[in-house]
Amino acid sequence: MDAHDLFKKLAAGVKFDTRRFRPDAERFQLVRPSKHDINSTVEKIKEEVLEPDTVGNAKRKYKDEDEDVDEITLLSGLSVPKNESVPARKRKKIATADKMLKLEQEKINHLRNVNRISVTGSHVPKLILEFNELKTNYQVPENLLNNMKNSGYMYPTPIQMQAMPIMLEGRQILACAPTGSGKTAAFLLPIIHSLRGPQKKGFRAVILSPTRELAKQTYRECLRLSDGCDFRIHIISKVNQALTKYGPTSSQKFDILITTPKRLVFLLNQDPPAISLNNVEWLIVDEADKLFEEGIRGFREQLDEITRACVNANLRRGMFSATNTPAVSKWCRRNMKGLITVTVGQRNAAADLVDQKILFVGSERGKLVEFRNIIQKGISPPVLVFVQSKERAQELFNELIYDGINVDVIHADRTMTQRDNTVRCFREGKIWVLICTELMGRGIDFKGVNLVINYDFPPSAISYIHRIGRTGRAGHKGQAITFFTQQDTVNLRSIAAVMRASGCDVPDYMLAMKKHSKKERRKLERTAPTREKILTVPTYKRHKRKSSVGKKPELEV
Repeated sequence: MDAHDLFKKLAAGVKFDTRRFRPDAERFQLVRPSKHDINSTVEKIKEEVLEPDTVGNAKRKYKDEDEDVDEITLLSGLSVPKNESVPARKRKKIATADKMLKLEQEKINHLRNVNRISVTGSHVPKLILEFNELKTNYQVPENLLNNMKNSGYMYPTPIQMQAMPIMLEGRQILACAPTGSGKTAAFLLPIIHSLRGPQKKGFRAVILSPTRELAKQTYRECLRLSDGCDFRIHIISKVNQALTKYGPTSSQKFDILITTPKRLVFLLNQDPPAISLNNVEWLIVDEADKLFEEGIRGFREQLDEITRACVNANLRRGMFSATNTPAVSKWCRRNMKGLITVTVGQRNAAADLVDQKILFVGSERGKLVEFRNIIQKGISPPVLVFVQSKERAQELFNELIYDGINVDVIHADRTMTQRDNTVRCFREGKIWVLICTELMGRGIDFKGVNLVINYDFPPSAISYIHRIGRTGRAGHKGQAITFFTQQDTVNLRSIAAVMRASGCDVPDYMLAMKKHSKKERRKLERTAPTREKILTVPTYKRHKRKSSVGKKPELEV
C-alpha cells in the first residue's frame, strides 16, 4: 500500500477543504491545478524540458500521440499516473520537469531559511541575493542601484531580499524586521522605480510615519535614493504653508509625500480639502503597529480617514515595522487583497547585536546613583537615555547638566526648532548624552549609538524592543542597560523573555515570576506609573551650583 492509498483509507468519509489545502489536494489529484499554476509552469517546462516548439505545438504534440492524457496534468509539471498510456519518452520529460520545479523551490526555501526569512501568501516572488538581479528581473535602472550603494547598501539585507521583489511585482505587503535592518530602503526603491518618473497627477505615493523626526529621516533617505530621477518629494513641515501649496488650484507637480497622519488629516478636513489623494498608487505605513494603536497615543482614526481618501482602484499598500501586533495582522488579512507577509528573524524579538543588561536599583534615588556610576566608569558616546515622561526628562536633565557632561533633552514640549537643533547636534557629536521620551523610540536612526539606558522601565515589551533598537544597527554592536525597581514587576517577565530569546543571560527567577493579566499590562501602556521626582538638591542650592560646574568625567571617545 503506497502513500496515496494509505491517504485515501485514512481520509475515508472525511470532508476535505480543497481551498485551504489546495497544494495537498493537487498533490493527491483530488482537484486539478489552478489556471495560474498552469500558466506559471508552462514556460519553465518549455524552456528546460520540452523540445524547442511553441507552447501551442507542445500541447498539440501530446494530444496527437495520446488523446487519453489530460493536457492540464501534462503541462502542470505533476507526475502522470502509471495507468495512463503515455509514451516512455514523454513520461520521462514530465517527471524531469516536476523534479526541476521541486529542486528550484527547495533552493528558494533554503535561501530563506539561511537568512531567517519566513513568508506567507500565494505565489511569493523569489528573493534576490544581489542588487544586480533587480536590473535583470525588474529593469531597475543602474542609477537607482548606484544610489543604494552610495547609501551604504553593498548587498541587500534580508528584508530587502524579499520585500523589494514583492513590491516591484505590485503585491501588497506586511513586513516585520528587526530595527536597523534597512526597511526604509526596502520600500523606497520599489516606489521610486514603479512611479516611472515625475508626472503632473498630484501625489502618487504617501509614506506615513508616527513622528515628525522619523518623517524627516525618511525624507532625507528618499532624496538620496532618488538622486538623478527628478522626483518632487515633499514633507509637511508647516501646515499653514501646506494649505495653499497642495490645494486644488496648485499645479499638481508632486510625486511623493512623507508626513505624519495628523498633519495629513488636518489638510483633508479642510473645506474644500487642501490636498488630494485620488491618484495615490502606494500608501506606506512605517511603524505600522504604532499607527494602528487606538486612543490618544495611537493614530488608528487618522489612518482610517487617510485610507478612505485614497480612492485609486490600483492602490497598493505596504506595512512595515520592527514589531507586529495581532490587530495589524488581522486588519491586513481582511483589507489587503493578495497580501504577502514577510518576517525576518523571530517576530517581536530584539536585535542579537545588542548586549542587554537589566539592573535592580532598589528605588528611584538608586537609579541616579547607578547612572552616575556608569558615567564615572567611562562611557563611549553617543548615549540615549529613555524616561517615561517629558517632566521626568526635564528633571533628569536638570540633575545631569551640573555633572559636567554634554547632555541635552528632547520631548514634545520643546519647539520644532529646538528639537531639530538637538537632533542635529547629537548627530554631529556635540551632544554626548541625549535624554528623551518614547518620541525617539521609533525608527530614528542615529549612526553609531553605543549605549541605550532605560532609566525608566519600558511600558511594554514592544516599547523595549524599539528603545534598545536605537543601538546595534546596520551590523554594529551596541549595549543596552535597563533599570528596574519593585514597582516595575508587571512587565519584568515579558522583557526578560525578550532578552533570553536574543541570547542574553537572564536570572531564572525573572522568567519564573507570576504572569500578570492583560488588563494590568494594557493599563501600564496607557498610563505611566507615578514615580518620585528626580531631585537630589533643594531648589535654592541648585542655583548656587550653576556657577561651579564640576570636572568632566573621563570619556572614551
